[in-house]
Amino acid sequence: MDGEKDDDLGAFDPSIPEEGPSAPPPGWLDDVHGYQGHRGGEGDDPLYPPPPAYTPQPELDKNTSVPDVRVPQVSEEVARDALLRFVESRWRFSSKPARNMSFRELRAVTVYRYRLETFCETRTSGWQFEPYNGQLVDGAEFGLSPLPWDVPVAPPQRFSDGVEKVRVPHSCIVKKRCLICHGKGFRRKPGNHKRSGSTRCTSCHGRGRKRCLSCNGQGFKTCSVCHGSQNLLHFIQLTVTWKNNVSDFVPDRQPDFPDEKFEKVTGDPFFIDENVLVYPIRGFPDQEICDASSRLIQEHLQRFSATSRVLQQRQTIELVPLTHAFYTYSGKDFSFFVYGTENKVFTSRYPSACSVL
Repeated sequence: MDGEKDDDLGAFDPSIPEEGPSAPPPGWLDDVHGYQGHRGGEGDDPLYPPPPAYTPQPELDKNTSVPDVRVPQVSEEVARDALLRFVESRWRFSSKPARNMSFRELRAVTVYRYRLETFCETRTSGWQFEPYNGQLVDGAEFGLSPLPWDVPVAPPQRFSDGVEKVRVPHSCIVKKRCLICHGKGFRRKPGNHKRSGSTRCTSCHGRGRKRCLSCNGQGFKTCSVCHGSQNLLHFIQLTVTWKNNVSDFVPDRQPDFPDEKFEKVTGDPFFIDENVLVYPIRGFPDQEICDASSRLIQEHLQRFSATSRVLQQRQTIELVPLTHAFYTYSGKDFSFFVYGTENKVFTSRYPSACSVL
């Protein structure tokens, strides 16, 4: 009679997936202090906002001043070399106009790029499990589990993204039955494959049945969840995510130059302000930069401090080189832009477009 019950428990059930769930069903595991709210099931990873002690508060009416800066100049030689490199990368363009053009004016344009970075840490958790083979069970008998924000985790380098997964101390629980194999350590697999026909079957060699490659003809397959151990060790896994949130602002004052070009070049960061919290810039000659600083700082605090811990902020002002070069070739007027410390070129019109000169 007992053997019949065992066979029923080990019977193949096609409704059970090959791989078990990543979390136990509701009510399967007890609540762990500080981690209540785990209902069980896929995607149940509660988010833990940082407690007030971990949330920095800005000081009222505090601001930051910026030093004066000089706008860089581009010489005719530098502008010509930049244009030559540009046309050489375009097979349809001739290098002759770039070599023989006559400059009329090199007009330096003041372009500031403001950037705000907010380096944040977020913590979530979820139940995980592994086969239990007699290893140490760090459970509640060793003490209370530390709260999510009290688990020590070393952050990566500042302003760089990263993810760390940590087992919460004293959260381990052993359940004496695997949910997939019902504590048998194996799952029943159909092992017979019948063939029919008047000719000898080349697959089963006329035996009318074929050995199952999955279970090797035994009719059973080792459980892929508990690996045959029959028991599972459950624990809470804390997922710590670090994210550097970046916002840029460049005043739009050159209608002939596409602002998105600035995204691919660097400038001279003449002002860098880094602290746990930074404060709006005041007294800078470009009022749009001051306004952007105040607006973005407020937006970042409202957006990120509610669910994440702000570890560090950094605001920078870059002077991005931009020169509008006007020149003449074959009696006609043209122009191009040299931008970024890389001296890249943008032009919407060039004297010639032939493949060979």
